[in-house]
Amino acid sequence: MRPNRRELLALLAASGCDPMPQDPEQSTAAKDVDPRKFRLAICNETFQGWDVIEGFRGAVETGYTGVEIAPFTLSEDPASVPASKRREYRDAIESEGLGYVGLHSLLTAPRGELHVTTPDHGVRRRSWEYFRKLIDLCAELGDNGMMILGSGRQRRTVDGSSVEDATNRLRDGLAEMAGQAQERGVVILPETLAPHLCDVLTSMEQTVAMVREIGHPAVQTMFDSHNAVAEELPHDRLIKEHASLIRHVHINEMDGRHPGTGSYDFAIPLQALKDIGYRGWLSLEVFRFEPSGEEVARVSSEYLRDIESRLSTA
Repeated sequence: MRPNRRELLALLAASGCDPMPQDPEQSTAAKDVDPRKFRLAICNETFQGWDVIEGFRGAVETGYTGVEIAPFTLSEDPASVPASKRREYRDAIESEGLGYVGLHSLLTAPRGELHVTTPDHGVRRRSWEYFRKLIDLCAELGDNGMMILGSGRQRRTVDGSSVEDATNRLRDGLAEMAGQAQERGVVILPETLAPHLCDVLTSMEQTVAMVREIGHPAVQTMFDSHNAVAEELPHDRLIKEHASLIRHVHINEMDGRHPGTGSYDFAIPLQALKDIGYRGWLSLEVFRFEPSGEEVARVSSEYLRDIESRLSTA
């Protein structure tokens, strides 16, 4: 059996070699050797059909130093994952030398049961109570986790609700969650979604306005290249204007495929991120996995590193 990342570092140390240096701005897992490089992470569902823990190893082997977890890959009812299993996943992430990003696709499981902006008070209350349980799950899988709230089907307008009313319900629910998130060391990131995916928070301007209205450090936001398809501002300007609130970045082509398969110019947002001194994760989130998740992961990391090597560092 091949040694994992932690075991390799121990062998290096025992042999007198200096293992990978630690960056004080990052969590206590393996990092890119060069602290000036982007911190690449990958969403774990990329490794379709793999065991969860094997997927962590796959992330390391294909060029990533962080992992972002979709709760539905853990269980059909993620909040019910037992404490022992949470510890096992947490230990496996650390053992492989990965940094822990947090959770995304938060409300897709249990299927058909959750909706956080519905006018149905009972359903909405149960949904936010489930969200509380996911805050605990996020905190127990690793330190300093983020919860990326996309989940368009679970937040879009339903049952005759107006966009304004749904947006207000989302704001109020997030404000109510903020205290618990802060106590657990978690940051919630409402994600701007493309208009064809959802009608609530469809521009970064709207999302940033909500975050500022909530005014709590445990609620910030992020940038997603795929979901910025309808933004009026160029993506580099968008990033620079909202730099103070961008805690995370998702990377994919505008149609959801992996970088390099379409026409999106990734050098534009990546240069903007370099310019603002972004030190968060750059996370690959794709929705098509041909020819295989492993190949998508490997090709994407190489493609992004190649672009990065040609960016200006001035």
